[in-house]
Amino acid sequence: MNTKDLRDLSAEELSTKEGELRHELLNLRFQHATRQLENTARIQVARREIACVLTVLRERELKNA
Repeated sequence: MNTKDLRDLSAEELSTKEGELRHELLNLRFQHATRQLENTARIQVARREIACVLTVLRERELKNA
């Protein structure tokens, strides 16, 4: 999901998206630890997506302050 799509979401949807991504990252880490993960690059992609969501949330917070 790109940043433009994230900016169209509401704050609640962004928080939900962050939770989903964090849960996915947790699962990916477990799969990696048990050597079941085939696409290890997905961990980095998930971390980047979380960072994008947090960035958009922070931008809104600063804009409203």
